[in-house]
Amino acid sequence: MGDVTNELLYEVLKSMQGRLDKLEAGQSEIRQELISIRGHMIAIQQDTHNIYGMLGRHDDRLERIERRLELRELAEGPQKPYDPSPNDQNP
Repeated sequence: MGDVTNELLYEVLKSMQGRLDKLEAGQSEIRQELISIRGHMIAIQQDTHNIYGMLGRHDDRLERIERRLELRELAEGPQKPYDPSPNDQNP
């Protein structure tokens, strides 16, 4: 086995330091991408929450409309079916 000199160790450590710097830079990029993804996920959750809120309000309005229609139908009594033919016949 060859002699291990200080210069050889220095070169190996220098190359390792460069590789570690590249790893740290890559890790930093990945961290930024994860932060971005987290922000998008929060935005999606907020949008979903807003959509559920809107659907709830529409559901409430629809229920009120249905109740009013039922009350009106009860007050008016039974309805005759629609007859598109005219009642009077002109020769």
